[in-house]
Amino acid sequence: MATNTLETQAAEAAANANTGGSFLKNNLREYGLLISLVVIMVFFQVQTNGTLFQPLNLTNLILQNSYIIVMALGMLLVIVAGHIDLSVGSVSGFVGACAAVLMVNHGMHFVPATIICLVLGGVIGAAQGYWVAFYKIPSFIVTLAGMLVFKGLALAVLEGSSVGPFPEDFQLLSTGFIPDPFHGEALRITSLVAGILMALVLLITKVRGRAERVKHGMESEPALLFMVKNLVFASMIAAFSYMLASYKGLPNVLIVMLLLMLVYDFVTSRTTLGRRIYALGGNEKAARLSGIKTERLTFYTFINMGVLSALAGLIFAARLNTATPKAGLGFELDVIAACFIGGASASGGVGKVLGAVIGAFIMGVMNNGMSIMGIGIDYQQVIKGLVLLAAVCVDVYNKKK
Repeated sequence: MATNTLETQAAEAAANANTGGSFLKNNLREYGLLISLVVIMVFFQVQTNGTLFQPLNLTNLILQNSYIIVMALGMLLVIVAGHIDLSVGSVSGFVGACAAVLMVNHGMHFVPATIICLVLGGVIGAAQGYWVAFYKIPSFIVTLAGMLVFKGLALAVLEGSSVGPFPEDFQLLSTGFIPDPFHGEALRITSLVAGILMALVLLITKVRGRAERVKHGMESEPALLFMVKNLVFASMIAAFSYMLASYKGLPNVLIVMLLLMLVYDFVTSRTTLGRRIYALGGNEKAARLSGIKTERLTFYTFINMGVLSALAGLIFAARLNTATPKAGLGFELDVIAACFIGGASASGGVGKVLGAVIGAFIMGVMNNGMSIMGIGIDYQQVIKGLVLLAAVCVDVYNKKK
């Protein structure tokens, strides 16, 4: 009996090991992405003599990449659906210009002006998505035309000059911090508590999610790997919150980003709409035959992209405190790169919200770290291009396997 028990335990241990190895193999891209971000951050922390993780620099890192992350969430859905949007930078610049004209030149209150700009972004997305979804014109062509059109319109709206400054209340969208009723001088108590609560909510959500998967017999992470990964995540969130709390606290735009990330993660992983978008990108013909209204779904993804581009344009304008004709220049490249580096497939059907966010932070940390090190903008572009090419090569390699 004892011998049989030992053999059973050994067999279970071997099965668990195989399961863990299989899970790691099937999710190598996701874990590799996390490890890459950690390695890059540690590398630049060492190379910048500790400047990267300084509270002031961390705050700047968040503010500098907030609009890229917001647009990356919308771009992820567009890419997963099997399309691309090259106009996001120009749309964000155009909406920022419209916001400046409404608030500065015409004295409109920032709340109705913001709503008008978000609606305008949705209309622009609908106008482009209409041609892609219902007339089957390639999204590359439609949005390339949009990039040129809205770049010119921004120049026309601003009449070739910068417009500003914005009202102080509107600037708080990008430059403000959550208030601290405790009036902590060395440490913003509210921000620290909020960060710790976010870490706890993350842990509880992940534990409950894994329990549900195990209950229904679905594939789940090995227990040890699951606990280590999520404890590390929670510890990092708490540590970053402490560092931010020791400066000015959590930026308002960070709260906006976190709320959007939660919403889009829920939509893509827990809703029928999210599953249909993945089905659309995986095989459009099969999705249509299964009853999915593919044209309408494509149309909705472009409307969503337009609204998020408008929001990003408002965030960027509030941060600069002015609207300029060149606002949004090159944003589309960083947004698309963030999605591809984060694991989205160029052929559609594959990609995760967390991956796109991590991809955006990888680009942001590289930009920030290289600037602190004094690397010229020329070599920065070369390095970012090589990183993007490597990410797409990994995607192609994994598909061939």
